[in-house]
Amino acid sequence: MLKLPAALTALVLLLGFTSPSAHSQPGHHGPAANHITQQELVRRTQELFDAVAVGNRAPWKEYFAEDAIYFDEKGRSMDKAALVADVTGLPKGFTGSIKVTNAQSRINSDTAILSYDLDETETIFGQRMTARYHGTDTWMFRDGRWQIVAGQMLRYYEDPAATKINPAQLDDYLGTYQLTPGITLTVTREGDKLYSVRADRPKEELLPEAPDLFFHPGTEGRRLFHRNENGKVDSLINRRNNEDVVWKKL
Repeated sequence: MLKLPAALTALVLLLGFTSPSAHSQPGHHGPAANHITQQELVRRTQELFDAVAVGNRAPWKEYFAEDAIYFDEKGRSMDKAALVADVTGLPKGFTGSIKVTNAQSRINSDTAILSYDLDETETIFGQRMTARYHGTDTWMFRDGRWQIVAGQMLRYYEDPAATKINPAQLDDYLGTYQLTPGITLTVTREGDKLYSVRADRPKEELLPEAPDLFFHPGTEGRRLFHRNENGKVDSLINRRNNEDVVWKKL
């Protein structure tokens, strides 16, 4: 082996030169090995969601750690096996795409958090539908690679489609409704618009989704006017998460 003069050896050490094989040995992970950017995280995330419509499980197997936990927009808590099995592709007659947008990240050492929106477009036998979601994934650098160890997906609330009903029917809903003695709300009408008012709170418009079924814009849940056996409105039902709070009509 060729020996360097002592002075040259000292210079090499001073300048920080090392053997070319020093950073290529198996198991060596210097700063360059565990570095990841937001751009790369977004690329991988987009790859995951590009694979959904076609049922390609490969990226989901690659980018999720074996001990990953995932909570989806339907309220399901899944491990990696259940998550991968859920990627089945769209049925015949369905097409769709999911676009990653509005990404933000926090990257520190061996941990990276990516927060992002998803804009989904789905066409079902020629009928176009859209939905918006928000996801947050935690990536960790372990065993020489970056993988997701935890993820959560939420769906943005969107109002149902409003419709039109016979204006003459609006008078059926007018009146005062009582939750309990001392707590009431009043349903009023202005032209062809219906409103509910509670005490000193601002009035809220009730938009019709179907006859007897209304909603407040920007508020999750429905307002259902119940009719008795004679067809008269006798209560207002505030339905949230399939549970009812009933206000009796006075």
